[in-house]
Amino acid sequence: MGSLPHVVEDCLGILQVYSDGSIFRLSDDQINFHNITVKDDGSVVWKDIIYNDRNKDGKENLYLRLYKPITTKCITNKQQLPIIYFFHGGGFCVGSRTWPNCHNCCLRLSSELEALIIAPDYRLAPEYRLPAAMDDAFASIKWLQHQALSNKITYDADDDSWINHDYDRVYVIGDSSGGNIAHHLALRFGVGSPELAPVRVRGYVLMAPFFGGSVRTKSEEEGPDEPFLNMQILDRYVYLIHILLNP
Repeated sequence: MGSLPHVVEDCLGILQVYSDGSIFRLSDDQINFHNITVKDDGSVVWKDIIYNDRNKDGKENLYLRLYKPITTKCITNKQQLPIIYFFHGGGFCVGSRTWPNCHNCCLRLSSELEALIIAPDYRLAPEYRLPAAMDDAFASIKWLQHQALSNKITYDADDDSWINHDYDRVYVIGDSSGGNIAHHLALRFGVGSPELAPVRVRGYVLMAPFFGGSVRTKSEEEGPDEPFLNMQILDRYVYLIHILLNP
């Protein structure tokens, strides 16, 4: 009689991989975020939208979250707002647009920069190996191109519809693994992102991008460990990304 499956990899209790290849993942409402709470001062409104309809293939849909400031000089003057994509971190294995750290960041970006923020989710490892996350990020920006071409989300300042975007001023921000995604998007789209017309990506911001290799960098060797960010956890993410599971 064989032994029962046991945990072989554990990412902070959020994600566990068992010896038989099965995976246990906490839902977002089951995760203890400790002292991280949502900081919403009411200056921004948001909503979720499906950007990749996968139900037809019997799979879960992929969502993005839109954020817009309620009152800005742009809206008052009926000017178009810039667009900022924000790709969350999590070592390609954990994270979501719904997590309070990501949600707080997007609320603040929208309020202080007076911009439309688009925060897409993407498929995670080990259930979905790379380049699934890159493909989803690409699809989320192609979604914006589709909106621009079909003129589906134009804006009237007197109603509650979503805003009149400046498709010529699009920026991409990525945190950790999201920074890695931003890097790959920059390589894929190239200067001026001609394949996205009329959408034009003007710049990319990589926040502590998740890059690694077989040889430790100086910052990896000398950087202080943190409870949720240390080399042990980063190495575990890298391993999980490459587990040979069916995508």
